[in-house]
Amino acid sequence: MSALLDVEDPVPGQYTLEVSSPGLERPLRTPEHFAPYAGEKVFIEMAQPVEGRRRFQGVLAAAGGRTIEVEVDGRRHVLPIDGIRKAHLAPDI
Repeated sequence: MSALLDVEDPVPGQYTLEVSSPGLERPLRTPEHFAPYAGEKVFIEMAQPVEGRRRFQGVLAAAGGRTIEVEVDGRRHVLPIDGIRKAHLAPDI
């Protein structure tokens, strides 16, 4: 990539090319972030309790519109995306 950028020279002067990744525990914030990861393990922390709990770690069963569904211990929980304080992938390492 660096050689191609040197030939095309889109940036005048010297530059440093850095490539980064959100990593294994990729943060999830918008409905568009959740949808591609249906079937993956996730960790969700709600701002306010839902069904008596704030933390959910399980499989993202569905994502659409303004809610997601997380399956924890065989039970599905419907969570409003607007109420999520923190969410990320939680892969088995």
